[in-house]
Amino acid sequence: MSRVVESRALHLWSLHEDVIVEQDDTGDELVLRSRFGTERIGAPTPVEREALRRMQLGPVLLANISTRQPTADGTGPGRGAYLMLWPMLRRLSHLIVRTLSLEDLKGPLLSVITTRQGAGFTPRGVSAQRLIRLMSDASMTLESAGFALRSAGSAHWVQLHRPEAVWVVGLLAWPVTPSRAAAILPLPPEVTQAVLSYLVAAGMTEDC
Repeated sequence: MSRVVESRALHLWSLHEDVIVEQDDTGDELVLRSRFGTERIGAPTPVEREALRRMQLGPVLLANISTRQPTADGTGPGRGAYLMLWPMLRRLSHLIVRTLSLEDLKGPLLSVITTRQGAGFTPRGVSAQRLIRLMSDASMTLESAGFALRSAGSAHWVQLHRPEAVWVVGLLAWPVTPSRAAAILPLPPEVTQAVLSYLVAAGMTEDC
């Protein structure tokens, strides 16, 4: 394994491939149709409309979605969209794919896909000395888009797009701490920690 050049982790958002976003006949609501059924967003704001439009096209960085509102002095762009979008994102969590990528433009590392309605996903930092390993029933299969990691008890599954994500999963075959994993792998520590935070939040690991 050659060492990966230092690169910042990016946290991206998109809609499941089967989600269709439509405007109702009145234009006052957005209708989202998926295998989970129908969701309606009443009186969507411009930033909510724009976010859903972009997320339907693929993974996006929420910070890049303009609120189209001026600053207090009227001279600059508005604040980032994340806080404005959070209530909608939380409500639609079962329709959202969370993707971890790098700013090296070589494509995403991994994506977490929800399989149950009402199951939220929030990656959080993992203690550097927390001893973890893969769930005992975790399985990894090769699919067209990469390796798929699944555990029967989880409300999510993980698509591993790049070898770097597979390296992290491989270390978890045995108990390891995040600090030890970061020391072993030829990845920036921030990237190793981010991959682990996604795997833990997706229910792919257990404490030892």
